[in-house]
Amino acid sequence: MPIFLVRHAKAGSRSTWEGDDLVRPLTQVGWSQSKIIADRLLPYTPSMLLSSPYVRCVQTLEPLAEITGLEIVIDERLTEESPLEKTLAVLDDVADNAVLCSHGDVIPDLVNGLIRRGMDVDASMRSPRKGSVIVLHHVNKLFTHAEYWDRPVI
Repeated sequence: MPIFLVRHAKAGSRSTWEGDDLVRPLTQVGWSQSKIIADRLLPYTPSMLLSSPYVRCVQTLEPLAEITGLEIVIDERLTEESPLEKTLAVLDDVADNAVLCSHGDVIPDLVNGLIRRGMDVDASMRSPRKGSVIVLHHVNKLFTHAEYWDRPVI
């Protein structure tokens, strides 16, 4: 059974945002991407939704939460610059079909950590684009391979 890693959808520009980066929201394109992501993931019957506390990550999962009735659980281990060991520990704590939303530094670090532990991937996963999904396949939490779903095109 898989675990789904979602890189948050398109948010406003970090360089032009004047407030706390924690509250930088999705753009209109990002909202559209998040709805497509929800539609893509729904057939897999998500079991739980975990998100970085950053607004753009929570917002990316909101359409999926609405259609599944699942609560979005904030997990600090998915925050930007989270150490690999903490992010790996999240994988130990989640059920099959869990959906995790995080950032462009955390997800590649996690994928690279799993590669070092023997997981097979293709090169496209090493730099996931905003709104993309990496599907981690495992047997008893031994991650064997992953597939990459590119971001929705709007």
